[in-house]
Amino acid sequence: MTTHLTVTPESPKTILITGGASGIGYAFCAHMVGLGHRVVVADLRGADEAAQRLRDAGGQAIGVTADVVSETDAAAMVQAAETTFGGLDALVNNAGLFTTLTLKPFDQISNAEWMRVMEVNSMGPFNCAKAALPALRRSGRGRLINIASTVPIKGPPNMAHYVASKGAVIGFTRSLARELAKDHITVNAIAPGFTLSDGVLQTDLHQRIGDNARTVGRCIQRDQVPADLVAALAYLVSDGAAFVTGQTLAVDGGGVFL
Repeated sequence: MTTHLTVTPESPKTILITGGASGIGYAFCAHMVGLGHRVVVADLRGADEAAQRLRDAGGQAIGVTADVVSETDAAAMVQAAETTFGGLDALVNNAGLFTTLTLKPFDQISNAEWMRVMEVNSMGPFNCAKAALPALRRSGRGRLINIASTVPIKGPPNMAHYVASKGAVIGFTRSLARELAKDHITVNAIAPGFTLSDGVLQTDLHQRIGDNARTVGRCIQRDQVPADLVAALAYLVSDGAAFVTGQTLAVDGGGVFL
């Protein structure tokens, strides 16, 4: 007896991606529209231009200029998704501070710098998740994906503010997964390794960190690039990941094992 498998294509989702105008965020946006999804590109700079490039390539996308630290801006991003595309199915909290940071011993980090990193990297996802929650509930298949990092597992020196902020993102992910399961919303995190994004490529110091990351402790001995991360996001957004929540997926060439 022959069994015939029927694969039903997923219906397109509307996905809001913060920090989506460049680097890893833009790679996420481009991959999602390539899969037929609708994308809201949110960023401090370049959101409209990035969305136009996606539309020029045949995708459905809009840009929203927004600061994730602002509750007003977070609400506006969600409103733009609902107004333009009729709802919101997934939020990707990708925006964060990294390449603009100066690496230094923790006792040389000012309180103001510490708080700014925490504000963007951990309060930003909190703001955006709060703003998106009603829309994700209405979706009935909500996905919340936080972009964390492997640094809380590795604990590298001279970047204590960044390490602490991304550790907070992982903890936030786990707590929300338990809170929101009843609403049919899954909450997961992707933890990249050191990735050669646009910002990293413009900074000699961070490129040297990448040279070390590639040769020390990573199973796959090559540079990580944004394209290495997009399939992980596609999976976590998909209907096939409906029973996966509270997880942190390390995508770093085998640098850490969770």
